[in-house]
Amino acid sequence: MSDYDEDSSGEEYLFKIVIIGDFTVGKSNLLPRYTRNEFNPHSKATIGVEFQTQSMGIDSKEVQAQIWDTASQERFCAVTSAYYKGSVSALIVYDISRRTTFDSVGRWVDELK
Repeated sequence: MSDYDEDSSGEEYLFKIVIIGDFTVGKSNLLPRYTRNEFNPHSKATIGVEFQTQSMGIDSKEVQAQIWDTASQERFCAVTSAYYKGSVSALIVYDISRRTTFDSVGRWVDELK
């Protein structure tokens, strides 16, 4: 767990999750689809990082997933790896129509270590 807060309404949990993968595999479409049920087939590449928080109740506790969409272009790699700090989970995304993006999954796993 990356963060823990207690307030008058009870316990609150915050989990940081990062979305990573090769360029143009659809990472940036996962975030708005999950948090707002929106899809934009013409979305633009992420520059740096974007994040949104999705709240949910689990066992009468408020749980927040802070989901980070990171840029995967080579020029941003040094910067985006810093965003992995404090994350408790990662979603590695690849494009099933492009084998090379699947072949890169191992590299993304190594980068997380």
